[in-house]
Amino acid sequence: MAHGKDSKEKVVFVGDSRVRKGNGFITPPDYTAYPGKSEAFIPNFLLKEWMVGVVVLVGFLVLTIAEPAPLGFPANPSASVIPMPDWYFLFLYQYLKLPYASGDYVVLGTLGVSGIPFIALLLAPFLDTGKERRFYRRPIASSLMILGLLAVTFLTNTAWTHYKHQLAETGQIPEDIQREEKAAENRAKGLPTSNAKQAAVVAIVDKEDKAMESFKKAGCISCHAADMKGASGPSLRGIGDVHDKDAILTIIKEGYNGKMPAQYDAAIAAGLTDQDVDHLAEWLAKQKAAQ
Repeated sequence: MAHGKDSKEKVVFVGDSRVRKGNGFITPPDYTAYPGKSEAFIPNFLLKEWMVGVVVLVGFLVLTIAEPAPLGFPANPSASVIPMPDWYFLFLYQYLKLPYASGDYVVLGTLGVSGIPFIALLLAPFLDTGKERRFYRRPIASSLMILGLLAVTFLTNTAWTHYKHQLAETGQIPEDIQREEKAAENRAKGLPTSNAKQAAVVAIVDKEDKAMESFKKAGCISCHAADMKGASGPSLRGIGDVHDKDAILTIIKEGYNGKMPAQYDAAIAAGLTDQDVDHLAEWLAKQKAAQ
């Protein structure tokens, strides 16, 4: 410790009061200094995200192929309807109604004004290079985001409100609601509820014939079911369109193509006679789709 202003006076440090000179801002190491914990955005991280997107897209495609959209009743081109897009396009639908986005200015509205936010999003990573991540420390980017959300909300609400007013003024019922009501009415009457082609139901011919009892007694229902629609075996409804009586009798006695064993002995053991088996074959030959 020194006293006075004498430059020759000896300076004695008490403890270690010296402050080490700083080296300024120290640049943190890049991702290579943390193996397994960080990686380059391009192409490593971007490639992984792309692969996840592909898997999700393939999953959606599989679902759409496995469960196709049901067909409703055909649209009526002569009906008076108010066209409306899906809800997530309502704000664009309303935006294109504005004076400077339609009519003589449709090119400006569709390409010019819409292109500005699109280009801004593309350039955002290059223009907004600040290190601050808190939104209240980034007033310009945060203000633009909030303004965009408010604009989308306002336009969506305006479009839907205007649509409701149009329906009330014209007394129209939306076509999708009309289709649902018609489907509900048809469902209550047992009629088709869509425009999809219905598979023709083949009825059992001469259901009260005594051959039906022979069919059950011989144990045929274990494979072909009591309603003849098939269980572990194929359906026998309409079998007469494929095989005649002699062919069916041959199948009963000799089996069919290695897929069905002979059933004659089992039928005789169940109490059927040759006449019963012959009549059963004749009855099965009558089972045709068109009667």
